[in-house]
Amino acid sequence: MTPADALALAELYSRHPWQPFARNILHGADAAGVKVDTPDAGYHPEHGRNGWWIPGEVNEGIPYKWGGFDDPATFDRAIAEGRAAGDVSSPAKRAADNRAVSVQAAGVDCSGFVSRCLKLPEVHDSSQLPALCDPLARTDDLRPGDLLNIPHRHVILFAGWARPDHSWIYYYETGGIPEWKPALKQSPLQTILSLGFQPLRYRGMAREEVPSGKQVLTRAVRQRAVNVAQPVIGEP
Repeated sequence: MTPADALALAELYSRHPWQPFARNILHGADAAGVKVDTPDAGYHPEHGRNGWWIPGEVNEGIPYKWGGFDDPATFDRAIAEGRAAGDVSSPAKRAADNRAVSVQAAGVDCSGFVSRCLKLPEVHDSSQLPALCDPLARTDDLRPGDLLNIPHRHVILFAGWARPDHSWIYYYETGGIPEWKPALKQSPLQTILSLGFQPLRYRGMAREEVPSGKQVLTRAVRQRAVNVAQPVIGEP
């Protein structure tokens, strides 16, 4: 496992093309009584973020799903079977935890996404990931493929420094603003840290003995990064 591997997988999930239809929309209880809200373009909650994917069109990026751990193949299969395309997070979801996971929805949540990017055989949530990692004493030591994690809340994948002075970072995230899907973003590091994120290094990640300093992200990928000056956790 290398940093390039992890970032390539993150990019794959953020750019994956798929075509949903009306049958993949669900706003209400599934067969087990679990409340589901897909982040389709018709989703406009009174509080929180609107949905984004459009039925009948080719969309890009695997949608967020509370408790989701799909890869592109299992996601495409679930969509073809008519399952709900994603399921947004909410205070009620967080309170219910695993009881709020719908087996009739498909997608990835933050820890499912990061677990996939690290090629873990099963999902490790944000409270379990630290057991696989070593904490970093200094944020300046962050390297592509490292994690920024808040146990029981959220996790993102560090992708590189967005500015030479290390004041801004690139990172991959799903479940954060502006849309319910994985994306490459850039934000001020101190704002990220003020939310409670702690830097971690996955023990299974290969490293150069002498770092070359070369950017893992290509210029074309960096140019697509979404600027998030005020990142938040959960529903803004």
